[in-house]
Amino acid sequence: MTRAGIVAVVGKPNVGKSTLLNRLVGQKLAITSSKPQSTRDRVTGILTLPGAQIVLVDTPGLLDPKYALQRVMRATAIEALTDADVVLYLVDATETDLRPLTEVAEISELRTPVVVAFNKADLLSPTQRQEIAERHPDAVLISAVTGEGVDALVQRLIDLLPESPFLYPEDDLSTQNLRFFAAELIRETALEQLADEVPYAIACQVEEFREERDPVYIRATIFVERESQKRIVIGQGGSRIREIGKVARAKIEELVGRGVYLDLWVKVLPNWRRDVKALRRLGYNVPEA
Repeated sequence: MTRAGIVAVVGKPNVGKSTLLNRLVGQKLAITSSKPQSTRDRVTGILTLPGAQIVLVDTPGLLDPKYALQRVMRATAIEALTDADVVLYLVDATETDLRPLTEVAEISELRTPVVVAFNKADLLSPTQRQEIAERHPDAVLISAVTGEGVDALVQRLIDLLPESPFLYPEDDLSTQNLRFFAAELIRETALEQLADEVPYAIACQVEEFREERDPVYIRATIFVERESQKRIVIGQGGSRIREIGKVARAKIEELVGRGVYLDLWVKVLPNWRRDVKALRRLGYNVPEA
């Protein structure tokens, strides 16, 4: 009998959830950044092994929301938490304080099995490793960067999955389409190249995606909140937007396995992070309440 189910990967911002998802599926699906809060929506990766299929759901970091976008991000993570068959609670091993997941998520109880994994083990001293093992004997110590402990973590997750036929074809890597990933890779590139507050004010939407063309034609818009941010993204004489386009195009070509013509535009959508109508326009699932 095979096992299959949904594993929600949850935790505070910047603990390495996206890096772990990419390592587990063996391909870059979730964007990664040294800047926290880079994941804004669910990203699904499918790991199919002999006898087991793990549907991994990377979620936005559990944070205390300050404005509408962050409330949407938190709601997305909580929803994934309640929908899952197993919860993987990822923790930064370099932090000494381990708060219970129910406290971090602000929920009264969680009946779903929870696996605690301490990430960034590669940054720990032998003494720190021993302390974690003694204080949290049921947890798994891993490094999403080096792969240490990941096989043991996968086996722990498989053991908790329900007996079930596979939920998706064996060669599927995600439930999301190329249009979604193209937008995410453009946003990741902007995060890499822009400093200070500007990256957090950036959203990206693919307006046109024509796979029948050669090269593949993609028209996308980078949205910012103010004219001053638009000038920064475009750069002197268009230098910055050309560089963002060049790097993002290479990433998308690697994903689709073909040449890409990337047509990038920059527009102002005032105060979109705090505007519910704007968030819905950009495709975010905004809760009614």
